[in-house]
Amino acid sequence: MTSEPAALQHLGDGQCLLVTTYRRNGTPVPTPVWVVRDGAALGVWTPTKSGKIKRVRRNPVVTVAPCTFRGAALGDALPGRAELLDQLGTGRVRHLLQAKYGLLARLTVLGSLVRRGRDGTIGVRITLTPQN
Repeated sequence: MTSEPAALQHLGDGQCLLVTTYRRNGTPVPTPVWVVRDGAALGVWTPTKSGKIKRVRRNPVVTVAPCTFRGAALGDALPGRAELLDQLGTGRVRHLLQAKYGLLARLTVLGSLVRRGRDGTIGVRITLTPQN
């Protein structure tokens, strides 16, 4: 079994993360997103009005797994807990994404800021939960 710090490092170093949130009826909804390491957690960034944010507001329990850009899982899913970040935390995640993904992320963030404004996107901090 992989230790939590090693798993966190592996997931944070990956190109994409498959974040699975849950509908009210328990149906899992997997979504591939860019991922960065954010201290002892993972950071992702997404539109504020996206379905995954609505689901996280209702239920912060998620699973995460490394994946391809198209969402094909590349490893086992690990349990986690998602926390929606304030504007300062969201800015930190944007900056980390731009540092990791370079020009593509800078263009994506700029386009998003033009289309949606600063409040149109939100950072999400995902902490892995210990497995028994």
